[in-house]
Amino acid sequence: MCLPVRQQVLRALWLFAVLDAGLLLDGGMLYPRESSSREVKELSGLWVFRADRSPNRKQGFDEAWYKRPLEETGPVIDMPVPASYNDITQDPEIRDFIGWVWYERELVVPTRWIQDESIRVVLRVGSAHYNSVVWVNGVNVTQHEGGHLPFEAEVGDVLRKDPTGSCRITIAVNNTLTLYTLPPGNIQYMNDRTRYPDGFFVQSIYFDFFNYAGIHRPVLFYTTPKAYVDDITVVTDFSDNTGLVSYKVSVKGAVTAALKVTLIDKQGHCVASSNGPFGVLKVQDVNLWWPYLTHENPGYLYSMEVRLSAADERTTYEDVYTLPVGIRTVNVTSTQFLINNKPFYFHGVNKHEDSDIRGKGLDWPLIVKDFNLLKWLGANSFRTSHYPYAEEILQMCDRHGIVVIDESPAVGIKDIRSFGNVSLNHHLFVMEELVRRDKNHPSVVMWSVANEPASEMPPADYYFKTVIKHTRDLDPTRPVTFVSSSNFARDKGAPYVDVICINNYFSWYHDPGHVEVITLQLNTEYDNWHEKYKKPIIQSEYGADAVPGVHVDPPVMFTEEYQKVVLQNYHKVFDQKRAQYLIGELIWNFADFMTTQGVTRVVGNKKGIFTRQRQPKAAAFILKERYWRLANETGRLPLWTKYPCPL
Repeated sequence: MCLPVRQQVLRALWLFAVLDAGLLLDGGMLYPRESSSREVKELSGLWVFRADRSPNRKQGFDEAWYKRPLEETGPVIDMPVPASYNDITQDPEIRDFIGWVWYERELVVPTRWIQDESIRVVLRVGSAHYNSVVWVNGVNVTQHEGGHLPFEAEVGDVLRKDPTGSCRITIAVNNTLTLYTLPPGNIQYMNDRTRYPDGFFVQSIYFDFFNYAGIHRPVLFYTTPKAYVDDITVVTDFSDNTGLVSYKVSVKGAVTAALKVTLIDKQGHCVASSNGPFGVLKVQDVNLWWPYLTHENPGYLYSMEVRLSAADERTTYEDVYTLPVGIRTVNVTSTQFLINNKPFYFHGVNKHEDSDIRGKGLDWPLIVKDFNLLKWLGANSFRTSHYPYAEEILQMCDRHGIVVIDESPAVGIKDIRSFGNVSLNHHLFVMEELVRRDKNHPSVVMWSVANEPASEMPPADYYFKTVIKHTRDLDPTRPVTFVSSSNFARDKGAPYVDVICINNYFSWYHDPGHVEVITLQLNTEYDNWHEKYKKPIIQSEYGADAVPGVHVDPPVMFTEEYQKVVLQNYHKVFDQKRAQYLIGELIWNFADFMTTQGVTRVVGNKKGIFTRQRQPKAAAFILKERYWRLANETGRLPLWTKYPCPL
C-alpha cells in the first residue's frame, strides 16, 4: 500500500540523513555532460604506449619516464584508447604482460581554459585496470587503486604553468593482482632454474575470464565554473498518480549559492520545480519508469536541470547540470521482488565486457548490438558479472528499461588472507565508489557485493556482514545480495542479504553428462535455501559449454544439443518454483568470452548462447521462446506485443 505523500516526503528526508552518515568519500562523481556552463573534450584515439619490460617492472619510475616525452625513453608503439592492450599487437609478451605499462597523449588545450582562472579543468579517466598513476606535464595529479570505476583530478593550476596550453598526459597502469586487490590474485615466482629462467613468474587468478588490462574507458577533460554542482542524489517514490523526486544537491567552490531545480518531461515541459539544495518535487500524472516488456512505455526518463548561481568579490558564477531521472520504487518480500509495487521476474543474462581485439575496451557498436540482441531475446535484465560496467551501458539500460544487478569486482575471494582488514577496507571503499557512481540510475535495482567467495570460511561471517551493512548504509533504497556457490548450510553471507542469488551447474561441473539429475538436485537445493533463510531466490548462473557448430544426437557435452537439454531441464524447475519464491533466472552466459589458457578452456569459455562474434547458437532460440512467453504471461503488455515469439 502506498504511503501518503507527506509521510513519503518525511521518509525521503530521513534517507538523505542516512546517506550522509554512510559516506567516506569526499565529493561526487557526476558523469561529464556538456551544458551552457560545461565543456567536454574527449581524448579517445591513438596514444603512445610502452610496456616496462625490466625485471622488476620499475624502470619507468626509476628513470622518471613521466618527465619527458615517452618516445625519448625508448621504443614506443601506437595504442588505441579506450581498449585493452592485450590483443592489439602480434607480440605474445604484450598479450600476457603483467606489470606497469605507460600511456601518453600530447595535445593543446583551449586558450580560454588557460586565461580564465574562473574555469575548473578536470582530467577524468573512465577506468583503467588496475593501479594507475597520472601526470600532467610531469606533475603527479592523482593515482587510483582498482579497475572498472572512474577517477579524476583538477588540473587547471598545472596547465596554467605553461601559457602556450601545451599538455602532455602520462598514465602508468599496472594490472598486477594480489591477495588484497579486488579481484584478488597472486604472483608466483618459479625458482627452479632447471625448469624456469631467472625472474620467471606467473599471475595466478581465481576467476574464469581473461585479465584484460589497459585504459578501458574514455579519458577526457571537462570544465566547470569555480563554483559548481559537485553531486546530486535523487530518491524516487510515488503515491497514486503523484510522483515524488527527493533530491539533494552538493555545491563546491561557494559558501552560499542560489539553486533552481526543474524537472522536465520528454516533451520539454516543466512538471515540477524547487529552490534550494534539497527538497521534494511532486509530479502529477506521473510517468513511472517501467522495465522492458512490462509496460507500453518502458524506461521513461525525466530530466532534472540544476542551475546554480554564486558570486565572490571578483565574478559571478553560473553552472548548469542535467541529470536523467526515472521515477520508480523497489521492494523485496520473502517471496517476491517488486518494482513499482508490481511483482517483477528477472528473465535475463549474465554478461562480460569482452570482445575480439578490443578486450574490455568501451565499444559503441558492440554495445548497441548487444542491446538489440537483448531485446530480440526478450531479456529484461542482466547482472554486471563480475565488475561494474561502463556508465554508458547503464545509461542505455535506463533508456531501454533493462533492469541491472550492479556487481562489485569482488570475484574469486578464495584465500583466507583475502578476508583480512586490508581487503575489507578496500572492499568498503570500492562499494562506496560504486554506489556514488551508480546511485541515480533507475535501472540499477540491486547491489551485488561479491561473486562466489569462499563464504564458508570462518572470517567470511564478519567480512560480509560488514560489507553488506556498509552497502545498505550507503543506499537504504536498494536491496543487497551476493552470489553464492557454497552449501546453503555453511554459507556465512546469506543471513545478511535481501535476496539469495545462487550459481550451480548440475550435469556440468557436477555429475557431468547426466542431465537426468538436474531436476532432482535443483529442487532440493532451492527448498533447502528457502527453508533456511525465507528469502526470494534468483538463479544467478546456470548453463553449459557449447562449441558452435558441433552437433551430436543423443546429446553429449560441448555440443549445441547438450546445451539445449541442460537449459530445458533447468526450465522445468524454474516453472515450478516461480509460483513460490523463485524471482529470476539469468543464463550464463550471454556470449562466449576469453579466459586464461588452460586445459579446460578451448580459446575461452563457450557457455554463451551467442558466439563471441554475437551469432546465435541453438540455445538462443530456446531462451527467446521462453523469455517472450514469460513476458506475455505477466498480462501487463500492450496488445501489440502479445504474440507467441516464433522459433
